[in-house]
Amino acid sequence: MTTTNKTRCFWVDLSKPHYVAYHDEEWGMPVHDDRKHFEMLILEGAQAGLSWETILRKRENYRRAFTEFDPAKVARFTTARVQKLMGDAGLVRNRLKIEGAVKNARAFLDVQREFGSFDAYVWRFVGGVPIQRRAKTRAHVPAKTTESDALSKDMKLRGFTFVGSTILYAYMQATGLVNDHTTDCFRHRALAGQARRGLS
Repeated sequence: MTTTNKTRCFWVDLSKPHYVAYHDEEWGMPVHDDRKHFEMLILEGAQAGLSWETILRKRENYRRAFTEFDPAKVARFTTARVQKLMGDAGLVRNRLKIEGAVKNARAFLDVQREFGSFDAYVWRFVGGVPIQRRAKTRAHVPAKTTESDALSKDMKLRGFTFVGSTILYAYMQATGLVNDHTTDCFRHRALAGQARRGLS
């Protein structure tokens, strides 16, 4: 999509094509693929304390390092593998975050075994359909909600880490569990229309 004649969310930097593409083509699209869910959990956890711009630039490196975000393979990462990743300049070299991704892979597999898929598990927290918010400005976009609080509490009990409510709300926004495009953004109406037609 071109950047001209389109109003976008306040956080989009139009000087960065990869950022525009992420907003236009991905952010807020309802996700129902488990590997995609796992990818966004890893990336949102890695982003904690950093900018999303930093993570987007490292995304391909994460795909390579974390076996295309295959949770079954990541769950088998050894201490030696973690140490090797600590030396990878293409990643956020934070031991707690890298070890947390491995721990989360194991918890992710447990959820799949219990619910049939992670997708079936996570969409329960929004009643199976995207929450349609109508934020007009940055000030109307929350950092967390009661839904992200509930998801965070449950995931922590299941052994996940780096799943605070703020991190998980960002994950919910990214994976379309909530449509948080501001109402002036051209993507808001498109995603709201998908939900009304039952295409989410």
